[in-house]
Order: sequence, then C-alpha cells, then structure tokens
Amino acid sequence: MPELYSGGCDHVHTSVSHEPIDNHVCHCNVCKSVTGQQTTHVVFFNWGDVAVDHPEKLNRQPFNANNPDGPLELCTCADCGAAIMLDDKQKRIRVAVPNIMGYGAGVPEASYHAFYDDTKGYPKPDDGRPVYEGLRPEFVWPQGA
Repeated sequence: MPELYSGGCDHVHTSVSHEPIDNHVCHCNVCKSVTGQQTTHVVFFNWGDVAVDHPEKLNRQPFNANNPDGPLELCTCADCGAAIMLDDKQKRIRVAVPNIMGYGAGVPEASYHAFYDDTKGYPKPDDGRPVYEGLRPEFVWPQGA
C-alpha cells in the first residue's frame, strides 16, 4: 500500500499506509506534561499500520510518569532525542503527535476534543467539534497483535 503519512527524524523514520483509527485534540494532563502544550493533536493508528525503519534506535520511557507500568511508552531517537511516537506495549495502537513527531501538514485535522474537564480553568472549546470527557463514545480499542 502507498505511504499516506510519515514522521520521525534523520535517524528513525515512521511510515503509515492506513488512515487513523482515532484523531482528536487531547486535553489530558499527561499530554500537557509531556508536550508542554495546552492541547495536543493526537492521532491513533492500529499498531501494525505504523512501520518503523530502525526500532533498535528507539529509547523507551513511560508516557505517564504517574503510571510507569502503564501500556504506553514514549519512544525517542537514541541519536538525537527527537520524539518519534507513542508505542503500546499491548500492541494495540501507535500514536503520533503530528506537530512534534515530524509529520507534515497532510495529517487530517482532529475530529473532536478528548479528555476535556471544565475544572481545569479554561473555556470549553467552541470550534464546532464535539467535546468529550474521554475518548469518543464509539471508540473501540483494537485487539493487541
């Protein structure tokens, strides 16, 4: 299949030949902490749909410092430190943050807002996209590989 999306750095490249299974603006505290952004455009792909050309060059650390044994790992380049992707130890999903992980402008815009909490002190988004307290209600986690 042709490559639809790609990311990475000069040392490690990712390529994706299938459309995302989820695409949202994340408001969670973990994304805020890791990215330093108020909100983060997050794209989920099925785990097997993301190819990594040099997985041996990935350093892995827990994505959520408050849950170090959780399923998601932040993968960074061992050579330059660039964020490459989030990898799921259960092999369900791989995650891209387009503006941080080397993806160009071709990734579709997020279709909704996830993990919005009105106690965080900023206004509820009003850009016409649905706003949820978690992932969109119809999202189903894929089976692990």
